Amino acid sequence: MTFEVRTCSLPGRPAAIGSAGPFTLVVDRPADGGGDGLGFNGGQLLYLAVAGCVSNDLFREARAAGIALRRVEVTVHGDFAGDPAVSTDVSYDVRVDGDASEARLRELVARVDAIAEIPNSLRRGTAVRLRHAEVTGAADPA
Repeated sequence: MTFEVRTCSLPGRPAAIGSAGPFTLVVDRPADGGGDGLGFNGGQLLYLAVAGCVSNDLFREARAAGIALRRVEVTVHGDFAGDPAVSTDVSYDVRVDGDASEARLRELVARVDAIAEIPNSLRRGTAVRLRHAEVTGAADPA
């Protein structure tokens, strides 16, 4: 499955609507950083991708194993440092409540940690490149 996501800024605003098919969210910078303070910044989205992937995979793998999960909470920790800023090491905590023994739930968490796509993409250093840029500017003075 190929994914395509997009952001499009609101007219005259730094805030943007991020979309993936029918799903949307607001992408923005904090107000003290020149944004409107209305949504997630890029770093938060990166860490949210880790949390969302782990959460989704826990439910998927639990279902395959015949385990009913009542609640899953994933908390991701990280920061950005340097110039240009890059993410520091990322860590995450998982809380799982389900109808299986603690041992089976720990096995489930370990399995998901080993197979989750977004954490593994980061661990393996997925390449990112600019594919195309289209710019429109004011006419250069003669």
